[in-house]
Amino acid sequence: MHKIIGQTIFIFLACLSFAQCGHKGGAKKEKKIAIVVSTLNNPWFVFLGEQAAKKAKALGYETKLFDSQNNTSTESDHFDNIIVEGYDAILFNPTDADGSIANVKKAKAAGIPVFCMDREINASGVATSQILSDSYSGAVDIGKYFVQQLHKKGNYVEILGMVGDNNTWARSKGFHSVVDNYPGLKMVAQQSADFDRNKAMDVMESILQAHANIDGVFCGNDAMAMGAYQALVSAGKAETVKVFGFDGSDDVVAAIKEGKVTATGMQFPKVIAETAASFADEYIKGKRDLPKKILVAVELVNKNNIGDYIGYGKK
Repeated sequence: MHKIIGQTIFIFLACLSFAQCGHKGGAKKEKKIAIVVSTLNNPWFVFLGEQAAKKAKALGYETKLFDSQNNTSTESDHFDNIIVEGYDAILFNPTDADGSIANVKKAKAAGIPVFCMDREINASGVATSQILSDSYSGAVDIGKYFVQQLHKKGNYVEILGMVGDNNTWARSKGFHSVVDNYPGLKMVAQQSADFDRNKAMDVMESILQAHANIDGVFCGNDAMAMGAYQALVSAGKAETVKVFGFDGSDDVVAAIKEGKVTATGMQFPKVIAETAASFADEYIKGKRDLPKKILVAVELVNKNNIGDYIGYGKK
């Protein structure tokens, strides 16, 4: 009898031990998604990165946000670390349409899918998917409103974003596809400020020294619009020069309400970020027929419809 009880206890303990070992050995490893953003020195990209991380976390992933500081070398270091650390996907806001291709290629070679957000790379079949704002069409709408607000005549300035970014030229080309049809509108200066607020202020101050009679300024993003506006305030011209931006950031939405900025193109970074995170989740779970490119519509925001919007989206 004692022998039978002893054998029973031994079998029970063995089963318990096996079950515990099985539990430890089968522990489910949490999957990881990296978010690589061109710069965290711009609130719009901060919002984009945070929304991507928030959605990825909601889908059950560990996340980490990387700041490339508008430098492809820094971006390359991030990709190296991401590959070594075994991330399962990358939600990517490139620093340069051409210069970032190599980084996406090495992630692909390592078996890590890359989903571009807002900015695209100039290569097909490298990124798994690219989710972008329709910058050209958005800038066409701004161009039409620009012509209307300046009554088809006057001198204007264009402040460009980063020259290596496709959005810079899509916005510029969209704007000029309209404005260049009006001979009464003369562009007296066109200069890059790298999508940076402080650089735009310096650029605008310099331009105003050479061109005192300005009627309008079109800026490739909202950070530069605010920088240009600051320069106009310093020059005592903020009341007479109309400023146009592109992004839909919270400070420009507030500035439109206050009559400081005339209009902007509202992008929807939350939609872009959440779509990229959802695509990454679907890919990790086995789906492969994802769209190669998606364009998210941009909406014109001005004093007439400002009540419908908040920073980075609609109310």
